[in-house]
Amino acid sequence: MTSTPHGARARARTEITAAIKEEARRRLAEQGAAELSLRAVARTLGMASSAIYRYFPSRDDLLTALITDAYDSLGEAAEAALKASAGAAPGERWTAVCEAVRGWALAHPHEYALIYGSPVPGYAAPATTVPAASRVGFALIDVVRDAHRAGELDVPSVPADLEAEAARMAADFVPGLPPAVAPACVAVWAQLLGLIGFEVFGQFTRIVEERDAFFRHTVGGLARTVGLRPAGAS
Repeated sequence: MTSTPHGARARARTEITAAIKEEARRRLAEQGAAELSLRAVARTLGMASSAIYRYFPSRDDLLTALITDAYDSLGEAAEAALKASAGAAPGERWTAVCEAVRGWALAHPHEYALIYGSPVPGYAAPATTVPAASRVGFALIDVVRDAHRAGELDVPSVPADLEAEAARMAADFVPGLPPAVAPACVAVWAQLLGLIGFEVFGQFTRIVEERDAFFRHTVGGLARTVGLRPAGAS
């Protein structure tokens, strides 16, 4: 089948866009997000400076694309673990998802830094990144929701002064779950990302040596926080 000019142009645009993002990721690893420059990327790729703006109108547009790609890649890893662990005990599924997130972060430290590290000066992520950013959280919530449906969730308590906020959180983020579960879900999501960040960014150096065992133990505690039995518990 002969390619149409339109199809060839679309393929060329896809290939050039991918090359731009790949070079930008390389620069992130070497220089950090704050130093990302469209002109420098164009120069390395042999493009005219004016040409790259047809693909990404600004540095912020390129950053947004990289951030969305990173969130989606991380989300895909979490969702793959969720699917692969179907039928296992809730605590085992929880650990599988958490380990998938950690594994991705250790394999992609610079992309993890882009989405969960220090904010890039002068840049604010647009609302379009929210769906991709939510994928890990929703994978974890799916484990909790399935446990609740199976009658295997011990609903945590919530103090009286947090009840209204818990109800709001539940309506916004965890429909179908008791409101008291919502603050716990938000808290453990933040704790999981912080735990992984400590490892990725080197804060555990000379502090935690057996990191696999430490991670499994810690995410077991996070499971208990949301009312799940940790992996291996009866």
